[in-house]
Amino acid sequence: MQSKIAHAAERTAFGLALDGIINAASGKDREKNLDKLVDMGSKLLKDTAPGSARCLRAGLYPGSNWEQFLFSLMDEVDHNIIKTTVLNGGYEAAFRGLRTCTENAEKYQCNVPWIILFDPTTACNKHCIGCWSAEYGNRYNLSFDDMDKLVSEAKALGTHMFMLTGGEPLVRKHDIIKLAEKHNDCMFNIFTNASLVDQAFCDDVKRVGNIAFSISVEGFEESNDGRRGDGSFQEVMAAMDLMKANGLLFGTSTAYTTKNYKTVTSDEYLDMLIEKGCRYAWYFHLMPVGAGAGTDLMCTPEEREYMFHRIREIRGITGGKPIFAMDFQNDGEYVGGCIAGGRVFCHVNAAGDVEPCVFIHYSNANIHDKSWLECLKQPIFQAYRSHYPFNDNMLQPCPMLENPEILPQIVHEADAPCTDYAAPESVDDLCARTTPYAESWKATAEKLWLEEHPTGKKIYADELSNMPVDEKAKIIAKSDEENQAVVG
Repeated sequence: MQSKIAHAAERTAFGLALDGIINAASGKDREKNLDKLVDMGSKLLKDTAPGSARCLRAGLYPGSNWEQFLFSLMDEVDHNIIKTTVLNGGYEAAFRGLRTCTENAEKYQCNVPWIILFDPTTACNKHCIGCWSAEYGNRYNLSFDDMDKLVSEAKALGTHMFMLTGGEPLVRKHDIIKLAEKHNDCMFNIFTNASLVDQAFCDDVKRVGNIAFSISVEGFEESNDGRRGDGSFQEVMAAMDLMKANGLLFGTSTAYTTKNYKTVTSDEYLDMLIEKGCRYAWYFHLMPVGAGAGTDLMCTPEEREYMFHRIREIRGITGGKPIFAMDFQNDGEYVGGCIAGGRVFCHVNAAGDVEPCVFIHYSNANIHDKSWLECLKQPIFQAYRSHYPFNDNMLQPCPMLENPEILPQIVHEADAPCTDYAAPESVDDLCARTTPYAESWKATAEKLWLEEHPTGKKIYADELSNMPVDEKAKIIAKSDEENQAVVG
């Protein structure tokens, strides 16, 4: 493991190099200097997302969408935010953090995530239809000390990337700024309805530099407000205008359903987001979580297949749009299938329960009575680890949605209680609800998978992807011995 002194020196050197590249990429001969920025990004992402760097480089040619994307990023986003995002999200989380997480995963024989989602509060000023977090009610909060302890203990194991969910996290925006300021070597991404964004908050975000936003929006005004309440769309538009004017980094978070899937991926909709200053678009498959949850808004196999093709079209090297689109469910092949249970991420709810996923509410551990390492070694996480992968077809990644026979095995094996305090439900009832969907999607998933992967298995261009952690740790350690610094 790298010493603190060596780490500090490498971070300083990287920061100085980044300053020079950002300044150069904002002036004359920017095309040449943008290439230097991509070179640096390739070094940082070589182990976490090597394909992303390769695709970006292939798509960087004069007049391309990805050249336009980088130019607008450099021109419109505050340079302190750009620097801090690359430094904390790239260097600390993706490069150095991955190494520390992998080393500790081998050492402690448990998953150590490099992303943690946590809920500062269950309180929210909206009552959105189908919200997975609504089941918690508004009774729970993590104190500032709770959040500070979580981040501190997670950093010690290598995690530097945190996503804040809820509830509406910005109900606690003063504590969030305080947390980001104290942990200025971490990156914080906030999933928000954006209704509480104001100028004073924008000033704070620019000052700390290590906060980005994923804004919840479900389409144009009629479809969005039908789920999120009257006036919500206009609130989002006004917030985006303010955030763009202040050079903040933000994108969108959208649950796609049978009613909105074409609208939220249409050229007209994406052009609007790009004009508003969005840099990325998260798409999430609707999950029927919580006792009594309906399945009527879930996409049919044909509709999900449309999303599969359309998202790849949007972010294509040729054509497409200058916005980075991601589909949490259909992009499983790029992250080795299901990433929950601490393999890549896990979730801490506002009551402190440590859950495998934001959509799977069962847990054996709470941060109020266990250390973070003890939480990561809890039975349900170890069961996730032992059962992974849940399917060789990574268009069927989830143990709940596409492999509903597996999650009950995991939960029962771990004897994990339900952490849905508003409407507890057995894992058997939950997966009985998803079984018809899994059966209907299977044939389409198999067809799409074999079209792209005739052997039935993903063949990775890099040797680290989807590799067991013990092997990965050894390869990374050897590589770092041969190539000491990321700068150069």
